[in-house]
Amino acid sequence: MRNKTATYGDRKIVKYDSTQWKLLDKKRAEAKEVMQVLKDFSPIVYGSVARGDVTEKSDVDIFIPLLLPSYRIEIALDKFEILERKIVQATPNYVIKGELVLGERTTVSFPLVRIKEREMDFYKFGGAIGIDSLLKNERVPGVDKRLVMIVPVEEGHQEIPLNEIDSGEAAKVLGVKIDIVDERIRVLEKRREVGRTGVFLLEAVPFQESFESTLKAIGERNPYVKRRLKG
Repeated sequence: MRNKTATYGDRKIVKYDSTQWKLLDKKRAEAKEVMQVLKDFSPIVYGSVARGDVTEKSDVDIFIPLLLPSYRIEIALDKFEILERKIVQATPNYVIKGELVLGERTTVSFPLVRIKEREMDFYKFGGAIGIDSLLKNERVPGVDKRLVMIVPVEEGHQEIPLNEIDSGEAAKVLGVKIDIVDERIRVLEKRREVGRTGVFLLEAVPFQESFESTLKAIGERNPYVKRRLKG
């Protein structure tokens, strides 16, 4: 058992009422609409939409885990209005991603460099499912920003603060390596201590330019980005 983890609340069962189930159906319908047109690219939806513990403010976050020319993704999303195009990197050690904002709470992101296996585990840590599981209405365990593990049960979900269980047990439930659990706890605890921090890289991509050309220009002036582009 851990000595300290920045969590809220106790272990408990949260039962969903009809309003909660309808809200989950609504959020998942939004995810399905987008993921259907991206199905050839193995999209995943991650976070509360995958776990089930959605609120009105929950984002529909979709990620494409393949390294593809960005134009193919934008062509697939032709029926949707793209409001913003951005390049994002959380820290110098994280994958550089392109982001397409389709609505106030719907975003499609994709890697602009080769993604590492451990970086995919970050999505699994928070809960992630593919289109097939979404269509089957499946839910998966994942950890929220409070460092509470959400485990789906028939009537809703169970909440288990990570300070109540061993890293190995949590890793087994989440389907990730133990070091991923420990790293995410460190990152989220740090975020709680210092407050919400900005991302390392956040740059708009002009609609007349490609993600790739914009990223190349960034790499020419940013040594950390240049190094990731080479690696």
